[in-house]
Amino acid sequence: MSLKQRNACSPSRLFPPEAKAAWEKGHGRLERRRVARVAVSPEEIGLTGGWQVIAVRRETIDLSKLKAEATEKATAATTEKVPEKARVEVGYYITSLSLEEHTDEEILAFIRGHWSAIENGTHYRRDVTLGEDACRVADRNAAAALASLRNLTNGLYELERERERTRVDTLKSWCQQQTFTSAWPLLQR
Repeated sequence: MSLKQRNACSPSRLFPPEAKAAWEKGHGRLERRRVARVAVSPEEIGLTGGWQVIAVRRETIDLSKLKAEATEKATAATTEKVPEKARVEVGYYITSLSLEEHTDEEILAFIRGHWSAIENGTHYRRDVTLGEDACRVADRNAAAALASLRNLTNGLYELERERERTRVDTLKSWCQQQTFTSAWPLLQR
């Protein structure tokens, strides 16, 4: 099947039936993920090493916004049809893995693991430890400069940990130990 023929396919045909995807409850929401995968060649899509295109359909119901009775209806309706209150997003991915190397479940686990590492690593450090969300700088250039400094701080901490030059186990502890005179040599290396 050529790339044009694949593009002509309806996305709903590519995803497995709704009844085969289980809903998961957590973090105040119901979520269901379904994956569609298509084998391609790097020449077809113009990306070196791209052997598979993946689409992940995420259906989410925010339970905090629903009333108790609506929650029961949404939970009961999760076996066959997407409830009306569900938010639907489709994320697209390209990988160098061939279609035969991994199952749909393994691919979903890889994608979720990747985003979990980002959220629990860099984003947590920037948002919580370095207070990025609490920062109310309105000037775009100043906000960009602060973001660069946060990234630099995070990177320096990771380098120091990698080189085993620090014994502290958190970015916050490391930042509390730093002064300009102790940080300047790190920047000159």
